[in-house]
Amino acid sequence: MSQALHPMLNIAIKAARAAGSIINRAALDLEVLKVGQKGPNDYVSEVDQAAENAIINVLLEAYPGHGILAEESGSERGAKHSEYVWIIDPLDGTTNFLHGFPVYAVSIALAFKGKVEQAVVYDPTRNDMFFASRGRGAFLNDRRLRVSKRTRISDSLIGTGFPFRKGDNFKRYVKMFEEVMQSCAGLRRPGAAALDLCYVAAGYYDGFFETGLNPWDIAAGSLMITEAGGLIGNFTGEADFLYQREVVAGNPKVYGQLVQILSPYTRVIKPGGKDSAAGTSDEAAAAGVASGGGTGATGNATAGATADATQAFVDAAAPTAANAAPKRISRIRKTDITATPDRDEAPM
Repeated sequence: MSQALHPMLNIAIKAARAAGSIINRAALDLEVLKVGQKGPNDYVSEVDQAAENAIINVLLEAYPGHGILAEESGSERGAKHSEYVWIIDPLDGTTNFLHGFPVYAVSIALAFKGKVEQAVVYDPTRNDMFFASRGRGAFLNDRRLRVSKRTRISDSLIGTGFPFRKGDNFKRYVKMFEEVMQSCAGLRRPGAAALDLCYVAAGYYDGFFETGLNPWDIAAGSLMITEAGGLIGNFTGEADFLYQREVVAGNPKVYGQLVQILSPYTRVIKPGGKDSAAGTSDEAAAAGVASGGGTGATGNATAGATADATQAFVDAAAPTAANAAPKRISRIRKTDITATPDRDEAPM
């Protein structure tokens, strides 16, 4: 990487590479991994935990006063009331990884006062490093990223993800899926949201949408998109998507057309994972962390203005990770895993 990077971004890249090395070594012998379940079709392996520990160790060695919000350990480590919060998914696409399907990534974002400022998504199978700093652009290795220039959704390739948790409203999703599929040139579902969002930033996709995602799935990718000239928001085009657990992204033209299609399907999923009535939840709005400028249908992002807002976000999200029932890890063979290709995005 030839360009000068922000010091905090450099540390995030170092942490992502440390996690990627662990993941790549484990990928050589998947049969011996210890694997457990956090929920139906939602797996956690010793690799997720080892990669997360490696990331946190690197980050806290450099910035011991920063907060942590991580998929496996929640906010157990790091400072509890810092204005800086690292949002970490050590292995987005665990189910893909466990089956040897090479679509998974490490995702690391740094939020300051509730706004994502630094972002890294590392694809260890291809040694592809996506990174972005607010106001300084998004890059893949040494190449500057820009969203696609397509203007019509009928010509567009759209990425998505499928619901898989118990209680998901699958019929509702099928209707949404049908509308988008009939409107676009093609729909894809590789199974790792962090990479999906980077693919929008790189122009591989023209748009992306999904429900049920957690902040660690999308925090880093959201900054990639806005720094690449795209838009990201919830299904009604508002910028509090990180906590609403519904997201739509794309180049500006396709984004607007996706919002028109998806806005009737908007919902807020509360921290317990239940659907609530469509609309905006005061609880979600208070706890949300926005990716900042350029998001939403009007391009006006809202973000937490104080450290208290950031801590409210961490406290609200933490029950899905740190305070969940202990995960039981057992040694099983890869062939024992239910062959349902879903990403590791359910609340824990």
